[in-house]
Amino acid sequence: MTPPRAARAAACTLALSGLLAATACSALSTPPTAAKPPITPPSSAPPPSPKASPAPSSALTEAMTQAALVTDADLGEPWTPSQGVATWHDGVLKAKADRPDCQRLLDALYADELFGADAQPRAVVGMDDEWNQAQMRYQVLARPPAEIDKTLAWLKGLPRTCAQFAATTTTKAVLGVQVSEMPLPEVGDARQGLRVLLTGQSPDGRPTTLTLDVAALRVGEGAISVTNGGFGEVQTQATQTAVQLGAERLTEVRRQGRVEV
Repeated sequence: MTPPRAARAAACTLALSGLLAATACSALSTPPTAAKPPITPPSSAPPPSPKASPAPSSALTEAMTQAALVTDADLGEPWTPSQGVATWHDGVLKAKADRPDCQRLLDALYADELFGADAQPRAVVGMDDEWNQAQMRYQVLARPPAEIDKTLAWLKGLPRTCAQFAATTTTKAVLGVQVSEMPLPEVGDARQGLRVLLTGQSPDGRPTTLTLDVAALRVGEGAISVTNGGFGEVQTQATQTAVQLGAERLTEVRRQGRVEV
């Protein structure tokens, strides 16, 4: 037998608790009536989500580029701190190429900006080889990896596109320029080395050749460029040593920088 309506209501009240229980029992104990709008709980803003910790930045700071430099103390004898820009810098590298696509190389070497003038932050050091009268310029700079790789791709193509060309200096001396590939240690994320020979005549008519080792590499979001040149013997081994030490140092500086962020 079906229990009376009041008994069913009492049983439901004992079985359920709270607002939802009372609502359910009311629906059992009263006949259907006109629909009422549902009860809407008070609005409240959701609790703020915990903020994720920012990922450590891998971008180089000015202090980091300075710390990543390779100096004469690292290379040892015969290297000493530079006493000024070598005379051949203006006398030979400030020249006009006979082919527009090779002018960019001369301009970059003269300005000492293989990766562009807007690459910042940037740290530079100059070193002189007292035995051979050569000079090395070493740079560490920050640049987006894609931009660094574009420069490396351009340098890689120069032994083909600018293997031989002519250039005229500001004193109207005509130079024969040769560009070939130079091997580098397998360090960093990407790299390219060049040997550039600029041959002309001295004021007394003797043939002279300026030899330039050019090295560029990427280490994460950092880049290293090295030029080592002179009219005498140029120690390619010194260039390669600078690249090896530089890549290791920049890697360590970036690692420490991420830890300290």
